[in-house]
Amino acid sequence: MLVALVALSYPVGLALGLRALLPLLNTAPAYGLMARCLRVGDRTGALRATLVWALTLAACGTVCFAIWPADPGPLVLHGPEYRDEMLHWIRTGEGTEGDARLFLPQHVLHLAAFLVLSLLTGSAVSMAMGAVLMNYMAYYVASLARAGVPAVTVLLLGWQPWAIARVAAFCAFGTVLAEPVLARVLGYPRPPLRAWRGVLAAAALGILSDWILKASLAPHWGLWLRAALP
Repeated sequence: MLVALVALSYPVGLALGLRALLPLLNTAPAYGLMARCLRVGDRTGALRATLVWALTLAACGTVCFAIWPADPGPLVLHGPEYRDEMLHWIRTGEGTEGDARLFLPQHVLHLAAFLVLSLLTGSAVSMAMGAVLMNYMAYYVASLARAGVPAVTVLLLGWQPWAIARVAAFCAFGTVLAEPVLARVLGYPRPPLRAWRGVLAAAALGILSDWILKASLAPHWGLWLRAALP
């Protein structure tokens, strides 16, 4: 049901033509399921829900943006800007993507903002922001396909491994940090933080993997994509 509702949110959101509505439609089913799982003590189910949600956003967002009859860029928050930034980097090697001195401060700032918003809003705002991020990344990947890059190349190189590690880590952090607010609002006992130790360690490893993989692979990734652009 979660996968179906998230998949359906794309054609509905694009058809309605309201930019701010799409990430809210994307997020609502996953947030409701995550909150329900946490309320009944199913922390594994809550984490699974957010991870499946992110995977569905990546897959369905990319496919829907790629096959939508008109360019959906005007309906994707920050989509055209991110696409242009990435295509400029691929064609010229210039930009933050391949330079750790430039992307690392940006990543640290994004992580800090995500953690604070998750803790303050029970992850409601941070998950919606996560949907915005997933959508503009999916729009960039879809733009590769719309530009004529072979489907196999888009499948193998569109979603970078460091981005996948980062998204998984954010899902884990968002699930953990949602609980203080949700426990108060929904009136259930909040488990001690040590119950999440394994998840937090995995999330920290995901963030570290993001930084290391991006610093080491991004320059090569850009060259491979450059060769595939028409």
